[in-house]
Amino acid sequence: MLRWTITFIVIAIIAGVLGFGGIAGGAASIAKVLFFIFLVLFVASLLKGLVKK
Repeated sequence: MLRWTITFIVIAIIAGVLGFGGIAGGAASIAKVLFFIFLVLFVASLLKGLVKK
């Protein structure tokens, strides 16, 4: 999931440099959502690991 976030951030940066504002904004929004999903899943897996021990 983190790989997809990085991919969309790179797409957003490239689109922003080339002047495609709409595409850059869309890719940045997708990257932000994917990052927060990744963060929630990461914290949940950490908590699950702490509870099992």
